Amino acid sequence: MLSLSLYLLSGLVLLIVGGEALVRGASRLALSLGISPMVVGLTVVAFGTSAPELAVSLQAAFNGNADIAVTNVVGSNIFNILLILGLCGLISPLFVDSKIIKREVPFLIFISFLLYAFVWDHQLNRWEGLVLFSGIIIYTYWLVRE
Repeated sequence: MLSLSLYLLSGLVLLIVGGEALVRGASRLALSLGISPMVVGLTVVAFGTSAPELAVSLQAAFNGNADIAVTNVVGSNIFNILLILGLCGLISPLFVDSKIIKREVPFLIFISFLLYAFVWDHQLNRWEGLVLFSGIIIYTYWLVRE
């Protein structure tokens, strides 16, 4: 039991240290490239913090556990939106640029409904995966160009 607690504590410490390094590095990247911090947050930080979920989902998909892959993504998004934003809002008011509300939130809602439509038949096939993957590539390119 003690070793499990030490593993958990060590994991949390490494998560905090790694997250801090990611945010600091992303901030320096934004400044050095002249990219807006919002773009860096929506790309570099988002990809960096989603990497563990990607690893779990890929491993689950390769092992034939598609349910784990899909619920990992959906659960992570629910957790991030509700719990993380909720806790941050409890600690300190969150001021959001109206550009984000007008542009990013509708996109988030559209993608959520698109995923829902794709899995309506209880499967996510290759062409649907290609559409979603192409979407993130196009969206990232557009965001950086914007």
